[in-house]
Amino acid sequence: MISRIDQDHSRFREIVRGKVRENLRRYMSRGDIIAPSSKGTVTIPMPQITIPRFSFGGKGKGGVGQGEGEPGDPISGEEEGQKGGPGEAGEGEGDKALEVEVSLEELAEILGEELGLPRIEPRGSDSLETRKDRYVGLRTTGPESLRSFKATYKRALKRQISMGTYNPAKPVIVPIREDRRYRSWRSDPRPDSNAVIIYMMDVSGSMGDEQKEIVRIESFWIDTWLRSQYKGIESRYIIHDATARQVEREVFFRTRESGGTMISSAYRLCNEIIDAEYSPENWNIYAFHFSDGDNWSVDDTSSCISLLRGELFPKVNQFGYGQVESPYGSGQFIKDLRAAFSAEEALICSEIKGRDEIMDSIREFLKRGR
Repeated sequence: MISRIDQDHSRFREIVRGKVRENLRRYMSRGDIIAPSSKGTVTIPMPQITIPRFSFGGKGKGGVGQGEGEPGDPISGEEEGQKGGPGEAGEGEGDKALEVEVSLEELAEILGEELGLPRIEPRGSDSLETRKDRYVGLRTTGPESLRSFKATYKRALKRQISMGTYNPAKPVIVPIREDRRYRSWRSDPRPDSNAVIIYMMDVSGSMGDEQKEIVRIESFWIDTWLRSQYKGIESRYIIHDATARQVEREVFFRTRESGGTMISSAYRLCNEIIDAEYSPENWNIYAFHFSDGDNWSVDDTSSCISLLRGELFPKVNQFGYGQVESPYGSGQFIKDLRAAFSAEEALICSEIKGRDEIMDSIREFLKRGR
């Protein structure tokens, strides 16, 4: 039977869930909630949640339904001198924002519901085989650490009753060697879906701090959704200007260069990482590239198109290109991709003009369920 406190907690979680859905676009444009704690949760401020409570009047103010007022008047519950508004400084407490913890799994579920995202169907040979030990029965031999006390006791009790040595007035059960029972197990092969996400970002001089912050926020939400779809997932990070290199996550979001841009260097390194570590037969591969749309030359754009068509598209579940609007970028690259791959299912292009469009961009990237 569910206790009253559990019912109240469940009701409160539903309120929180509704508020997160209601304000999801605003939360997705903020960067202060995307640092998961060690418990796998994020803290979300919710000053708009009001906890219902009774307000009692003072003595001598009448009984139930008595006192001044007309039907329909609001019950404010405010004593004189407690109303809000301008006034002098006081010593009482003010309103406080309520902070609630939401697990990443629940956050992903809310994201999927609000954006209408389909569950991902892993492609091809999508699983690596692991083995799970499961206890399936009892046997007469085994290590003492696996001895079943309950089964051994029942066996000894039955033996003593059948032999007439059991005394109800003095119910002492003494198991012998033949009474001992040990748990037996079986190792079952279990498919374990695995995926890798390869993030690439242009860090040339035209990509400013705001553009990189948009990439950081969007990457967090993409990560949150994909991790809810796979049991095992890895991430790789590539930054590039005129050359590309693989870096750690912290470096990925905090590096700023001032050189030119050769996008093909990132695509070439991405392909090398896949060939060396992630066979498409065993891994679901997702690649996301973020840039402001500037590239060094038409020839390098041609190299990018050749790498995508001949190498990357056949290997990945999906390749996402997100173009972040920058006052210094030309925005030409997304036009070239759309012209070259108008019918390519593995490619999804998204234009991100600001933080308010992060939610729409994520929906565009993930709506196909690939």
